[in-house]
Amino acid sequence: QHRPGQGSDSFSRRGVTLSLNQMVFDGFFTRSEVSRLGHARLARYFELLEASENVALEASRAYADVLRYRELVRFAQENYAAHRMLYDQIAERYRAGIGRRVDLDQAAGRLALSESNLLTEVSNLHDVSARFLRVVGVPPADTLPPFDYVHDVVTLPPTVQDALREAFVTNPSINAAVEGVRAAQAGIGSARAAFQPKVDLRARQSVDYNRDHLSSSSRDSVVEAVLSYNLYRGGADRARMRQAAEVLNQSLDLLEKACRNLRQTLSIAYNDVQRLREQIRYLEQHKISVSRTRIAYRQQFEIGQRTLLDLLNTENEYFQACRALVNARIDQIIAQLRTLHSMGRLMSTLGVTRHDLPSIGELDPQRGGIDPDSLCPPYAPGMIEIDKERVLEEALRASGL
Repeated sequence: QHRPGQGSDSFSRRGVTLSLNQMVFDGFFTRSEVSRLGHARLARYFELLEASENVALEASRAYADVLRYRELVRFAQENYAAHRMLYDQIAERYRAGIGRRVDLDQAAGRLALSESNLLTEVSNLHDVSARFLRVVGVPPADTLPPFDYVHDVVTLPPTVQDALREAFVTNPSINAAVEGVRAAQAGIGSARAAFQPKVDLRARQSVDYNRDHLSSSSRDSVVEAVLSYNLYRGGADRARMRQAAEVLNQSLDLLEKACRNLRQTLSIAYNDVQRLREQIRYLEQHKISVSRTRIAYRQQFEIGQRTLLDLLNTENEYFQACRALVNARIDQIIAQLRTLHSMGRLMSTLGVTRHDLPSIGELDPQRGGIDPDSLCPPYAPGMIEIDKERVLEEALRASGL
């Protein structure tokens, strides 16, 4: 600095400032964002559980189908062997001059059909084995334990309404949709914060040397509460508010869709379990009766009391009875798996839960539960019961008997 008549001096200005800012009120934006992100994290957690349950169901289905078609191949082999031995017997009679050509042709036709059935079952076994390899990652073992233990482990609710009420609480897709709604509701609070004032508490301490060109020092201390209120932002805040409202509406629609889908899939799976359980009893009786008839017809054919057509028909009926029983048993197991999957209990029932996956209580001990009645009513079509005696009476009445 130059001073007339006094020469010039040089000053070096130095200073230190320490500022502290503390948000006191931001229109509940921070609290809403913490809530929104927490619910979003839980939604991703339940989506992971849903994906795991889906993979478990697909792998279980592939396993059950391999068991199914291995049994069907075995029955097709037995059916082929029975037709081949019968054909050889008829051919020997024909060559000996005591059989008819038409019987030989008929036996040859049924033998060809049994060979075709065997090829079909072998092809189906190949296809489900390939699907097993895709899902599980390794080919199915030569010997697979049966899935019968599912009947002993699985305990389903007594009614489909009880199953629905439980599923609305435990199903991962429902829980993910609920957390999506809660996250969207918190997003409304975040968007609404833009219309609230903000209050900040600020403290500042500064030390300056040679300020204002004086060879001296100065200290300033300031403590203030700052109120800021955004009056106009070009409509951006209202646009964000409308966007948050649309996100909430979308999440509510997804929750409604998840409820309806679950209600449909669980109702069908639960009904299949009950229907197949009853159907298996009739199929077992059918197989026993056909097996006895098959043995009796073979003995009667040997002494000329039954025709070849009778014997061929009973062989085919026995084969179809075996197929129907195997399919019904495997279908019932798959129906149980589908029911458990809809209830979110499949992995725990199979004992394949990941050990490193935290529980919902560990992620959020304060998480609120789900009220099933507030989601969608646990309505389901009742099981259709047929009054067989009434059906018979109506048939007799219609025939005039």
